Amino acid sequence: MGKIITFAIPCYNSASYMDHCIESILEGSNYADDLQIVIVDDGSTKDNTLEKAQDWQKRYPNIVKAVHQENGGHGMAVLKGIEEADGAYFKVVDSDDWVDGEALRELLKTLRGFDETGTTVDLVITNYVYEHVEDNKSTTIDYLFALPRGRVMGWKDIGHFNTWQNLLMHALCYRTAVLRDGGVPMPAHTFYVDNIYAFVPLPRCKTLYYLDVDLYRYFIGREDQSVNESVMASRIDQQVRVTRIMMRSYHIYKDVHPVQLRSYMVGYLTIMMSVCSIFCKMTDYPNARELVDDLWQELHDFDRRMWRRCRLGIIGLSTNLPGPVGEKMTLFFYRAAQKIIKFN
Repeated sequence: MGKIITFAIPCYNSASYMDHCIESILEGSNYADDLQIVIVDDGSTKDNTLEKAQDWQKRYPNIVKAVHQENGGHGMAVLKGIEEADGAYFKVVDSDDWVDGEALRELLKTLRGFDETGTTVDLVITNYVYEHVEDNKSTTIDYLFALPRGRVMGWKDIGHFNTWQNLLMHALCYRTAVLRDGGVPMPAHTFYVDNIYAFVPLPRCKTLYYLDVDLYRYFIGREDQSVNESVMASRIDQQVRVTRIMMRSYHIYKDVHPVQLRSYMVGYLTIMMSVCSIFCKMTDYPNARELVDDLWQELHDFDRRMWRRCRLGIIGLSTNLPGPVGEKMTLFFYRAAQKIIKFN
């Protein structure tokens, strides 16, 4: 039986929590034969991640594929998953996250419907939920009012995205061929490459579908987690690296059409640039501010129109206020947004 979707699970020393992720997909799908799970062991060294992955493959050889590679970081593990995928569609689920069973069954029903009718959809979008373990609360990110529900559309049909409605990796289910056609330029040994994954392929997606279900459950709470605030600040150099790749992937006003997608992508880039501006004020990383200043200058030199939109809009101005008072105000705005959206 052909595979309708591949779920790739990048794993690095994930033995203590990966089972929950894998079980959520298997049980949620009722062990469907047209689903594939590719578990990518990214050179784990501290536990038996690879052995666990191989054990899952032995138990469900028609569904699970265990793959090992030398350590290359999250992006390399995702690319390995794309390379190994047999599914018509592709979705990444990090090993400490999980999926909702009822929502997964709705997704599979939708994808099978596309297959049966010969409908080509390049990107299926679903909701995701921040699961906060420290206070047992959750925050759902949906795309109501930004996207029409339950119909095939193009970018001309989308509405306005609020700041918190970015199409992050957790929301995206790409047609696999879209990812392979042109690739995804994710560097090795770099965190936050999921932003590249959620940005660069978008202009290659000609048809979209918004399925309004809360599929992806995004775990928030480990102290060593990449989205932990102190960890993010300490990795400001990697934030800058990822943002530079996104920035240089397109001259957005020249290369990206239609205007609705262009507006969304400029907004996303603005947030990434501003995140760099915020975290350079919160880190002890050497020369962090110079790194970010250089990035803004590089954007200015690369594309003046993009720079004006990113730097001189409300978000760009509010995250780059000058002087000690301006810095305090920038951090105040960040804390307020963090409290409302609870994104880390």
